[in-house]
Amino acid sequence: MVKPPVPGPARRASDRGRYGRLSRDRVLAAALELVDRDGLSALSMRRLGAELGVEAMALYRYAASKDALLDGLVEALYLELEERLTAETDAAAEAPSWRGELHRIARATYDVCLAHPRAVPLLTTRMLAVPLAQRPLAVLKDHERVLALLGRAGLDEAGTAAVFRAFTAWLLGYVSVELRPMVDNPDEQDPAFRLGLHRMPPQELPGLREAAPALTEPGGPEGLAAGLDALLDRFGEIAGE
Repeated sequence: MVKPPVPGPARRASDRGRYGRLSRDRVLAAALELVDRDGLSALSMRRLGAELGVEAMALYRYAASKDALLDGLVEALYLELEERLTAETDAAAEAPSWRGELHRIARATYDVCLAHPRAVPLLTTRMLAVPLAQRPLAVLKDHERVLALLGRAGLDEAGTAAVFRAFTAWLLGYVSVELRPMVDNPDEQDPAFRLGLHRMPPQELPGLREAAPALTEPGGPEGLAAGLDALLDRFGEIAGE
């Protein structure tokens, strides 16, 4: 009579893929590359596992759920921001003013977002879903950095909160507008058909049809800086300028 096998520990999916043993950094880097290439809708544990050459179950050691993986992508973006800011600081001859530092943070954030446009929606959607204390440490350190600068400006608690909200809203709002798709048919040579103006009723949307060609032109970092200056000028009296 054949004896039944003795129960043992549950089989664990191997986390050694085609690029060697996994790590959280490697998983997040691969996830960001996948989103950069194919968009957020393409991201799944199964697809990411295939990219790394491991079973999907192996990834749950590094991201406990799909939401955790999305939060990890936000973390990856802010870590890249931190790397950019640190490199610039090391190369700088002197420390900028608090206002100049806010401009530097805004520009570095803009550059990170333009490098990973398909991941940018997560900067809004995950922040709407995740309470402050549960956000990735890299995100919280960015908040801390901005708040410290506003403290250097001499703002009181209410003023700091007001400028922090305004700065964050302008920065993420500007990037979101900058990255919105505007071209209806990129293969079309005629500007009107390229923008899909024939889809817009002229009687109901005359202003939008007229402004559409100008709206397709990006504002660039110059527009970001101009808007930030206008915002900071608005709060100049609060900061004692």
